[in-house]
Amino acid sequence: MEQKFRISIQKILSFVAIAAVMVGAFMLGGCGSSNRQTADLVVYGKIFTSEDNKIVEAFAVKDGKYIYVGDKKGADAFIEKGKTEIVDYTDKGLVMPGCGNGHAHYMLGYALKTIGTPIDLKVDPNKFLTEVVPAAVKAAREKGATTVFGQGWQLMSMEKNLPTRQQLDAICSDIPMYFLDDECHKALVNTKMLVRAGIMKEDGTVLKTEIRGGVIGMGEDGTPNGFLSEQAQTYVRQFIDNDKLYTLDMATANIADIEKHLLSEGYTMYHEGWGNYFVNTNYYEAAQKLDKEGKLHFVLGIPYEIESWMDIDEGLARAVDAKKFESEQVMPRWIKLLIDGTVETGTGLVDPLYPDGHQGIANWTEEELTEITRKANEKGLTLHIHSMGNKANHTVINAYISGGKDEMRNTLVHVRNVDPEDYKRMADHNIYVTSGIVWHHYSDDELKYLKDNGMAPANVLDKPYPMKSYFDSGVVASTHSDYPATSGSPDDPFGIMEIAITGIDPNEKGNPIWTEELITREQALTALTINCAKQMFVENERGSIKTGKYADFLLVNKDVLTCPETEIHTAKPAATYFEGKKVFSL
Repeated sequence: MEQKFRISIQKILSFVAIAAVMVGAFMLGGCGSSNRQTADLVVYGKIFTSEDNKIVEAFAVKDGKYIYVGDKKGADAFIEKGKTEIVDYTDKGLVMPGCGNGHAHYMLGYALKTIGTPIDLKVDPNKFLTEVVPAAVKAAREKGATTVFGQGWQLMSMEKNLPTRQQLDAICSDIPMYFLDDECHKALVNTKMLVRAGIMKEDGTVLKTEIRGGVIGMGEDGTPNGFLSEQAQTYVRQFIDNDKLYTLDMATANIADIEKHLLSEGYTMYHEGWGNYFVNTNYYEAAQKLDKEGKLHFVLGIPYEIESWMDIDEGLARAVDAKKFESEQVMPRWIKLLIDGTVETGTGLVDPLYPDGHQGIANWTEEELTEITRKANEKGLTLHIHSMGNKANHTVINAYISGGKDEMRNTLVHVRNVDPEDYKRMADHNIYVTSGIVWHHYSDDELKYLKDNGMAPANVLDKPYPMKSYFDSGVVASTHSDYPATSGSPDDPFGIMEIAITGIDPNEKGNPIWTEELITREQALTALTINCAKQMFVENERGSIKTGKYADFLLVNKDVLTCPETEIHTAKPAATYFEGKKVFSL
């Protein structure tokens, strides 16, 4: 009896086990299963993941994140008819992560379209004075503006007959005038602007002849001539009526326009070059407001810039205060500094010296940079330093190593020349680079002009912006467009990519420069995607196509991994997706 009972129990348990397996199988494979994940979106195609250059066939997206990345058959299991959107991009181009722009000034560029006058790069002094300035004054008066503001003139086209404050006064003497150059390092101003800034009195009495880190141009009469260089132009700009010039409503409208532009070019991550350009926090506040309203469809990093003529502790306090504008996609966690100017215009900090024996401008000492880095990193702020000359780069690296925390990813921006021994030091201390690769190339005429006029030390012009050495040394390097500071250069990821692998700007005529530093297509895409995500501390959420990350990706209308090199710059996003939603399409 006991044996029969034991056998019966075993049969019952076996039956229960079989039934459980059958029910489980039905639940996993049956229609309307509650345990099987149904994707919102499945994409097929040639997919570059930015994960160790891996190429896959498909991915599935649920609630804005990747839930599967792999082959087509695997993705098929996540499809439910009537519920899953399917995008088959096979043989139509390349699918890849959304790109990042590691440093640009879209806020300034788009504000300029709203409140100022864009100036053509090649405008000469005569046209500037007879056409550009009068038109800018007319527009300002019609708008009731309290400042005439413009940007875009180029020193190379103007320096032989540089307009003076007196010539500007003859056009407009009652409203302050401020015209920024194409690189955003120099300005031309009228007397009213200099008087407002306390540089001089209206009767010509000179009050200031020096601003730390900058140059106040002086005329033959011993008074300021209206030319301001480097930190002198940032000092004077603080006296513009900035709150009236750039309001919160303007900032909000500009960010909406910036988003359209970014998404049309394939950028889903963007690091602003200078969030407090107009000496207020309207840009921060507008970005946070849009993000909280669900109207921001890219990730935005914003640094607070501190100038060398400012009190350091006061500047740090304002940078810390700006962190109150942080939200899910808005990250005000950087401090921006400039250690030098630009090598080509004689203000870069270089070794050896310039051909005429002068040295560029050093905005900060190494000791000051070390102390700023220490204080900033302790407060959770990462340094983002504009650095061009090799001596400038070496100085910043020393400061980062001495005062910084490796985990803070303190960053060098532009990085025109690097001493060979500094690559390893950057890698060893987790120092990041966002490279000004769009400045890598000169047209033949520009290169000849720079050489003939002694604009840079020997061998520097032929070896400007490295890239391959970063990858070879293990330095995390992203790319950027620096818009609008590099007027005429590509602003989109694929124009930047072509320069990085060919050494030639597709918009210019010239020979490749420093071909030893050119990189592969895969490396260029890495710099544009996951490395920018690392720069912005979001690599665990974005920057590559990987299970668990947000589904920020592009459908590119050309396979930039295989098309002819000279056609890469013609590639465009057919569609841009942010968190699984299409936010741009051609």
